[in-house]
Order: sequence, then C-alpha cells, then structure tokens
Amino acid sequence: MPPARPRTSEEGGRNRNPLTRPGGSPVNDGDRVVRVIVVGAGQVGSSIAGSLAEEHEVVVIDIDEERVEALTYDLDVLAIQGDGASLSTLREAGIGEADMVIASTDADETNIVTCGTAKTVGDPFTIARVKRTNYLETWEQAEGALGVDFMVGTNLLTAKAATQVIGLPAARDVDTFAGGRVQMAEFEVPEGSPICGQTVQEADRFDSLTFAAVIRPCEGEDDREEPKDDVIIPTGATVIEAGDEVVVIGSNGSVQAMAAEIAPHAGGASDVLVVGGSDIGYQVARLLERRELHPRLIERDAERARELAEQLPDTTVLESDATDREFLEREHISEVDAVVAALDSDEKNLLASLLAKRLGADRAVAIVDDGAYVRLFEEVGVDVGINPREVTAEEITRFTRERYAENVALIESDRAEVIEFTVDEESVLAGRTIAESAADLPDGVVIGAIVRDDDFVIPRGGTTVEVGDSIVVFVDANVLEEATAAL
Repeated sequence: MPPARPRTSEEGGRNRNPLTRPGGSPVNDGDRVVRVIVVGAGQVGSSIAGSLAEEHEVVVIDIDEERVEALTYDLDVLAIQGDGASLSTLREAGIGEADMVIASTDADETNIVTCGTAKTVGDPFTIARVKRTNYLETWEQAEGALGVDFMVGTNLLTAKAATQVIGLPAARDVDTFAGGRVQMAEFEVPEGSPICGQTVQEADRFDSLTFAAVIRPCEGEDDREEPKDDVIIPTGATVIEAGDEVVVIGSNGSVQAMAAEIAPHAGGASDVLVVGGSDIGYQVARLLERRELHPRLIERDAERARELAEQLPDTTVLESDATDREFLEREHISEVDAVVAALDSDEKNLLASLLAKRLGADRAVAIVDDGAYVRLFEEVGVDVGINPREVTAEEITRFTRERYAENVALIESDRAEVIEFTVDEESVLAGRTIAESAADLPDGVVIGAIVRDDDFVIPRGGTTVEVGDSIVVFVDANVLEEATAAL
C-alpha cells in the first residue's frame, strides 16, 4: 500500500499512514480478522459498527442499555453496556487483543480519555471523535498526543462540507482527489435544467469529465417502506430526468463547467451569509475567508459577536436575530448567493433557511443535528441538509478502509463509493487498456479519472493504465469487495 496522503486540520484530522501503528505494522494485514472496539452506540458509532461488522470482529460499548439491546438485534456485533472510558469495561471488551479503538461518544473528553486508557494496556490504533476544534489543534502539534493516533474534528468536517457544496451550483456533495487535481460532485438536476431529457452522451460535452452514476428516486413497494433510490451506471443512451442526481468525476474545470450546464442561472457563491456564530459557523466563515471571500455572519449574542469580529478580519459580523425579516431585507437577503444556517437547534436552522429562501436567497444549506430530519429539511425547501454525525461517520469509515485506498467518498451514505487507488503491478488495470480490463472488473465499476505524473489523463476505452497512475473509480457498494480485490 502506498503511503496515504497527509491529512491537515482543514480535513478534520491528520495521520501519515492511517492503518499503520506507530511501530510500523499494519492494523489490517489482510491475513486475519481485525478486532475493532467502538465506544459509543449513537448515530456515529452505530454507522461505523455496521460498516465494519461484515469483515471484522466488532465490539460496541455504550452506557445506554436500550442502545446496547438494539445493536444486539440489528448488527452482528458484540454489544456491551458500560463506560467505555473505564479500564474494566475495556478489558471486558478484550482491549488486549484489539487492533483498533474508535471513541465516538458525544463527549469530547470521554473520547480522548478512552483512547488514552486503551493505550495503557495495549497497542491499538486509536481514533477519537471531537467537536471542539481547539482539541484538534492541540493534538496536531504532536502526532499521537493524548494517546490518540487519529483525531476527527466534527465541526471542521461539517464546515468543510458546507463550503464545498456552496462552491458549486446545484451540488449536493463535493470531494477532491489526487491532491486536488480531480473533483467528484453529485448534482441534483432541477426541473427546467438544460440537460433534462438529454442522453448522457448529449450532456457530456467535456473531454475531462465522466458521468459515473445516475441516482434516480423511486417509490417503495408499499406505503410502509421508505422511498429508495436506484443507482444507475449510465451508458451514453441513458436519459437524464428532472429530479435525478448525477455523479460526475473529472478535472476541476470540467466539473465547474458541468455545474453551469446543469444550473446555468446559478452563478458561483460569492455573497455568502452565515447564520449563527457557533463553532461550525465560525469555521465556515474562516474557510470562506481562505478562499478570499468576504462573508457576512449573523450572531445574536453581543459578546460572541464581538469575539467573532476580532477573529474573522475579512468577515462582516452583524449582531442581530437571523429571523428578523426587516433586518434581513435591509441586508439585501434577496441578493445573497448562499445562506449557511449554523444555529444551535434544528428548528432554528430550518426557520432561518426557509425565511432566507422566501426572501430571495438563491440557496440554503442547513446544519441538521438529527440525521432523521435531513430528508425532511430538503423536502420542504432547504437545498442541502448536512448532518455532522453523518459527515463524521463517513470520515471514520473511509479512514478505516484506507488499507485499500488513498481516499474515499461515500455516495448516498453507503450506496456507492468513489475511491482513489495507486495502480501497482498486481492490479488488473496495469499495462492494459480500460476496455481490456473491463472483463476482469464487476459491473458497477466506472473509472472516472487518471492522474499520471501530475497530469490529468482522460479515461476512455483505449486509454492504457500504467503502474504508478492514480485512478479515481466509482464503485457500487454491492461489488465493493470484488472491485477492491481486482484494483
């Protein structure tokens, strides 16, 4: 496995070789089942446990008896009731034989203490989830500090997700690969879009772009079922319909151009209003400043507003109530390209987002603490709902899979993945054209981009893949194991 790219604070964490212990041995050596202890059975912990349980031996610890009982029935894991920061509970979970400990409770301090305690009796690779960015900044000063091998900053990851989405019109998800040379974006195709009714061949007008998938809403088999989405691997004849979500992979310029094709009347977000001076709101404004933008931020509390004004030199901080209609109109809300609602409750974020949209803001992105509400937010008019727990679960899940890939983006939570590999001699792609390799790859795999010696190579049937190439691949979750083995 090639060394994983270094992670920085802008990505919510950092480690040079994610699945390698400080001593150099891999956590997942491919020859045995890995034992993983997950502390915290909330949305993050349950999601991580579910993603790992099929291939690994997973133990989940939670102090809540009802959560433990539910996990026992829902997942193939060993669930233990107890305090994950307690040495006795960790010993009951088999900490001495554990390869990895993932501390994912809602309490930062508990997660850090859990990792430190685990290190006193064994040598597991430890991952701590934290909300407060100051813990992340402290940890980054010395890798492995506090007994934590990898720290995931929830608030920073959430802010990054919000800023990426508002940077592309109509985008619902955005991620970068190959050191920023390749971009993946998931776009919703609105009614009236120029590409509605076109085939993929007609819509694909950019050489360095690949249509990897079309995600099409469909109804459940009966009224009791949740609506499900079909993941379609498109051909040139696939017709794009209003309401579809298309996943494209390509150069940054081609993805930007595709955004303009899908929503030609929606320009780039240069006038951004951040609602709420929470840590997430602050991080959103800071990241926008790094892009040389000058956002505005509304904060109701006078003391917090003064503090933010001192910390954000290129942000205009406004002390007011974000639901004050007259104030918003005076601030010309109708001219705002994007609103990011980062208040302290889902109800307030929903109200602020819908009011901003009603008064003329182009797009509204809301932070949704309860993952069950994300679909509801988007159904009633919010353009994108971002759930911090889901963002965190995805980051930790992709991190635990970096034995096989250098970077991973999850599509529709777990329906598919976009994965970055470096081609080695054992890959079925090595020294062959993409067309020749197709017979040895399962259906549901699309090669979206190739980077060779820092140059973007357009992937087509006649393109020969070389050892050392970085490839970005869309993989349907149903064939993930088979595909990663071949690639």
